[in-house]
Amino acid sequence: MNNRKSRTQYAIKNIGFSTYNKILSLILSFISRTVFIQYLGSGYLGLNGLFSDVLNLLSMADLGFGVAMAYSFYEPLAHDDKKKVAALVTFYKRAYTVIALVVTIVGLLLIPFLPYLINLSKPIDHINLYYLFSLANVVASYISVHKTTILSADQRNYVVVKITMVTSIIQTILQIVVLVLFKSYLAYLIVGTFFVWFNNLYASHIASKEYPYINEKVELSKADRKDIYKNISSVFIYKVSNVLLTATDNLLISVLVGTVAVGYYSNYQMIQTRVIEFYTLLFSSITASIGNLIITEGYDKRYRVFNTAQSVSFITSGIIVPCYTILISSFIGIWLGQKYVLDTWTTLAIGLNTYFSCVMQPLWSYREATGLYRKTKWIMVICAIENLVLSVILGRAWGVAGILFASAFSRATTYIWYEPKILFKEYFNRGTNKYYLDLAVNTIFVLILIAIGFTISKIFTPRNFLTWCVEAIVIFAISCVSSLFIYRKSEGAQRILSFIKRKILRK
Repeated sequence: MNNRKSRTQYAIKNIGFSTYNKILSLILSFISRTVFIQYLGSGYLGLNGLFSDVLNLLSMADLGFGVAMAYSFYEPLAHDDKKKVAALVTFYKRAYTVIALVVTIVGLLLIPFLPYLINLSKPIDHINLYYLFSLANVVASYISVHKTTILSADQRNYVVVKITMVTSIIQTILQIVVLVLFKSYLAYLIVGTFFVWFNNLYASHIASKEYPYINEKVELSKADRKDIYKNISSVFIYKVSNVLLTATDNLLISVLVGTVAVGYYSNYQMIQTRVIEFYTLLFSSITASIGNLIITEGYDKRYRVFNTAQSVSFITSGIIVPCYTILISSFIGIWLGQKYVLDTWTTLAIGLNTYFSCVMQPLWSYREATGLYRKTKWIMVICAIENLVLSVILGRAWGVAGILFASAFSRATTYIWYEPKILFKEYFNRGTNKYYLDLAVNTIFVLILIAIGFTISKIFTPRNFLTWCVEAIVIFAISCVSSLFIYRKSEGAQRILSFIKRKILRK
């Protein structure tokens, strides 16, 4: 009982701080992006997006240590085994020192190949220097992760979030100032790099203060190291495949369509990322709690919690995805101008990928908490290969839309049906027929809402943010009412309503 209460309290606190952080991040992103485009233009915007994908590919060098590390902390933290936690920190510190060196070396070796990835009508000077500062940001992410991961694994990610909120505000303000005063992309990157390093070092200091025993040098047993290496090998294969699936779109767009097109797509992608971050904060905030749940509870309790989370996912997908898909282009047109608006098919492709990222979140939370990578790694390899082949074929035929539809199709035909099968068998001791049926119904429901929304949106011709808000309210109201009505009697929804009623009555 106390364990359950603790999990709930930590989850609520993590969700609360994550929500504040996402709202702040959204506001800062809009302000920063607007100033960036105004003072530097779409060429630099495309370059920025391209570097992000190149460096995401470099992040594969951590060999899956990040996921394996969080997973390995759950059990010793649950049992207050300080000696093993300290041993794990010592082990991961050495590992990430090597990883940082590897990333630096590989990143430097990629410099001669940058001209083959950049496709601009007007060349940009000092590209190699800009790339080096972007590379420094990636290396910075490895200097403290062996300590700060403990906070997340111990259901206290809100501590890291508070630090990030403060540094993000200061960083964005200073970046805007240097853009306005100097119109310099280099100065913009220098400020960003400084705050990435500062944020990580300070978060590491806080972790050391909260868990002083992690500073002790304790050697990890051979058995524990062997188990970690098993996890890492599986996670590495999974992660490489996932990065090839998610971090190659901008590269392919740059090569097949043009680097400026990367900039146009990156505006949609920025908002898509923020929407998904808002959506996933609920599920990512309870991942550590699920890790604790898997260790301490049986099949029935695990399934009930999953079913509740999935009900929330179905309801919110029916609200968020139609709203994003229908409203995004008119918003971009008002915000940046019609020049930056992508065609309807590309917008639909982005919306479809957004849906898959949203509706699968409960399952992915369990995947993170259970270490399911060992049994699902090869399906991700198939998905990545399928995506690359289809992206090249469809990208040549249909441009940006073809590349993005290839990603959605690859997901739908591989891990989206395979991962649930493994999870339900191993951790719920149940079949998946009901889950697949519910997922199919929800997908059709969301597509119908999008079709209805596009029909209704033809009535509106937003010319400013006020008229766009009117359109947004109408689309949101239709999506919200429809989704809540359809799922009002679902088991998960009823459980959520009961929980809310108990809280209200208690007050």
